Amino acid sequence: MIHEPWRGDAAENEGESMSQEVRGVISRRKGAPVEVTTVVVPDPGPGEAVVRVQSCGVCHTDLHYREGGISDDYPFLLGHEAAGIVEQVGEGVTGVAPGDFVVLNWRAVCGDCRACRRGRPWYCFNTHNAARKMTLTDGTELTPALGIGAFAEKTLVHAGQCTKVDPAARPAAVGLLGCGVMAGLGAAMNTGGVVRGDSVAVIGCGGVGDAAVAGAVLAGATTIVAVDRDPRKLDWARRFGATHTVDASAEDPVEAIRAATGGFGADVVIDAVGRPETWKQAFYARDLAGTVVLVGVPTPEMTVDLPLLDVFGRGGALKSSWYGDCLPSRDFPALTELYLQGRLDLDAFVTEEIGLDQVEDAFGRMHAGDVLRSVVVL
Repeated sequence: MIHEPWRGDAAENEGESMSQEVRGVISRRKGAPVEVTTVVVPDPGPGEAVVRVQSCGVCHTDLHYREGGISDDYPFLLGHEAAGIVEQVGEGVTGVAPGDFVVLNWRAVCGDCRACRRGRPWYCFNTHNAARKMTLTDGTELTPALGIGAFAEKTLVHAGQCTKVDPAARPAAVGLLGCGVMAGLGAAMNTGGVVRGDSVAVIGCGGVGDAAVAGAVLAGATTIVAVDRDPRKLDWARRFGATHTVDASAEDPVEAIRAATGGFGADVVIDAVGRPETWKQAFYARDLAGTVVLVGVPTPEMTVDLPLLDVFGRGGALKSSWYGDCLPSRDFPALTELYLQGRLDLDAFVTEEIGLDQVEDAFGRMHAGDVLRSVVVL
């Protein structure tokens, strides 16, 4: 579907200041059900943009915010895997304009930190967010999830968080590049450096893990082993291109991965769970000089105990993947093009489309493993 540019009304086109009231999903306190309420979105300041949200995926990170696992800066405006149309831009914005179809990202690179200056902007240590605050109608400032806050009809972000992509793409599908799907694709293609002919194992086959499977396929891996305890998730992994599946509740994943790779172990093993036991499985399931990629997010109390000689003796690389080590300006348009060519099935990640008032129920389905992604469509 082609998305027509948004033109705005005369007052906005002339730059008249007029904050807007929209519906949005907030978390007021730890563990409490989320609620739909009125959010005040100010005009964009210098370097900022207001985006009319068309879709936003329900991600585990939003649930972590609700549960206090990220910070205690309540109330939170949840949602961050989003696509939409730029409505307004602030002073000095040249990269996007009203009417542009964009996918939002939470790592808007600064261009000036030590990582950016060394030509590694995907590691940017000083990423941008909007300086102006969205609020409740009583003036209470909201903390937007990952600097985005897109479970709302409109949101305010830094203009660098807006990445233009082909407007022919379906918002509910390409919006998922904003977080989980990009994390998995990038774990294989960027962090893991999978190349043609490699063997890859993916432990944990939810949305991120299945995206890692899809990324391994795109990179040309010939053997892709998917590991999970849930038969439904193994079925999903096969759909995305896994050549072998392992039920971790019935067999030893390390031995099964070795058996599928000629007894050697995989060239790249991706832990999309983020627990000590799955990371150790990934460590021992790789070939000599192989690569382990941690993309699942651990909790603060988790630790790993390994013989240091095993670390030395196996060689290779132990890596963590931040957002799939993506560069949104490079990766989002390219992956959107692969989607439009039929080479990357982003639609397969969308289990259901829901409204803003169904986010709390979607958290339950996500926690139970019943969906790959619920996507709020506005």
